[in-house]
Amino acid sequence: MTKTTTAPVLDTRALNRATLDRQLLLRRAALPAKAAVEHLLGLQAQNVKPPYYALAARLDGFRPEELSGLMADREVVRIVSMRSTIHTHTADDALTLRPLVQPARERELTQFRKGLEGVDLDRLAALARDLVEAEPRTMKQLREELLIEWPDADPQSLGIAARCRLPLVQVTPRGLWGRSGQVALTTAEHWLGRPAEPTPAPDATVLRYLAAFGPASVKDMQTWVGLTRLKEAFERLRPQLLTFRDEHGVELFDLPDAPRPAADTPAAPRFLPEFDNLLLSHADRTRVIPPEYRGRSWVGNMVHSTFLVDGFLAGVWRLEEDALVIEPFGRLTKAERDEVAEEAARTLAVMHPGSSYDIRFGTVVRP
Repeated sequence: MTKTTTAPVLDTRALNRATLDRQLLLRRAALPAKAAVEHLLGLQAQNVKPPYYALAARLDGFRPEELSGLMADREVVRIVSMRSTIHTHTADDALTLRPLVQPARERELTQFRKGLEGVDLDRLAALARDLVEAEPRTMKQLREELLIEWPDADPQSLGIAARCRLPLVQVTPRGLWGRSGQVALTTAEHWLGRPAEPTPAPDATVLRYLAAFGPASVKDMQTWVGLTRLKEAFERLRPQLLTFRDEHGVELFDLPDAPRPAADTPAAPRFLPEFDNLLLSHADRTRVIPPEYRGRSWVGNMVHSTFLVDGFLAGVWRLEEDALVIEPFGRLTKAERDEVAEEAARTLAVMHPGSSYDIRFGTVVRP
């Protein structure tokens, strides 16, 4: 008789604690900023400040000048990668992860076929490369140059085609802490002085994803990376992975030696920036977002910065002219309020040393 085995079940709290640990949010890590960016496979960076706040929540001894220096030295860059969103990546990852997600960028272009009628996309990519490698260009400048070649095309579609076809990075001073600068673009290869890697098999990235976001399902990773058809890679790796089930029976994969802390491991409050990957990188986000709070961290196109209590999304926060304002989604106990206020003070001390911001609890946010 064949003996069957049932994969162990990981409940929501167990998944929460494992994910927090991988995300360096269960306890702050004594890592250099570059090592953390690499481990996390990049940081969401639609705006300039979020990557800095993301590291402040995760690293012991972090100072914004550390990440800013890496960017100035071209050791990290801002580039469109996963889910067609801007991420801060290490130079190595910019040259490897972008080729991995290129098929998704090609599919994205199909949405703009009408505006690109008559446009030779290979010629567009070659022309755009010549333009931005001659000197960094704003997207407006790039569109205007491309319109000379294709005057009947939709300007926005031309710019999107260049962004999808080419690995365009935002050159400094854009992205530097305490500096301002418009978005000017060149290719990753030109900015970093070396060619991109050939398109890799996804297997190595699967293992890295599990190290940073696991335990996770195939759909979880597909949500994170914005690609489909990754099941084959997981199947190739199955012999070297452990498998679990969540409470709904979904199969989860994990690295054998990855941390899976006890579900009752304490988790201190953390302040996260808008678009933090912790909240965006799983198909099932209940490991971090209680079902009753789903959709509460954004309004229309506006996404709020968030904070965690006991490891789960608990409210939003914002920095006003004179105060850091905290708005919980539910009632906090006195002990929880004290811990949240303490973490807010620490965040201000790291990100705005010497500032005189007050810490204020706003009206409890309700549906």
